[in-house]
Amino acid sequence: MNLKLILFSSILMLMGSTTYANEMISKSSPDAKVYFVEPVDGATVSKTFTVKFGLSGMGVAPAGVNKENTGHHHLLINTELTDYTKPIGASGQMKHFGGGQTEAEITLPEGTHTLQLVLGNYLHIPHDKPVVSEKITITVK
Repeated sequence: MNLKLILFSSILMLMGSTTYANEMISKSSPDAKVYFVEPVDGATVSKTFTVKFGLSGMGVAPAGVNKENTGHHHLLINTELTDYTKPIGASGQMKHFGGGQTEAEITLPEGTHTLQLVLGNYLHIPHDKPVVSEKITITVK
């Protein structure tokens, strides 16, 4: 078993402890904002398009890097986050950008879609005072 898997498993087991879980939640900067640079709300885009993430009041750091006032982007597609105290899941609707990316190429089927950004800390957990963008709607043609 590799060291990363052992570490991740240990973290998950410890998350059952409320005290420890609360210590894993990072504070956000009071003026932090996450937003879409592109596309803009109401945009019509092609099937494959670029999403550019904006962040002010905090910095971007890769997942696993525990540095104050930083986080990394998560893109929610046609869904919303319901529990801001647990790590953000990874799926086709919840994309992680744990490498510290500030833009990504996304492919979606034709139709209307909602997009929202959530900043996660070094463990993919939203900050205390979550840093969440407005939800935007785009049309893929």
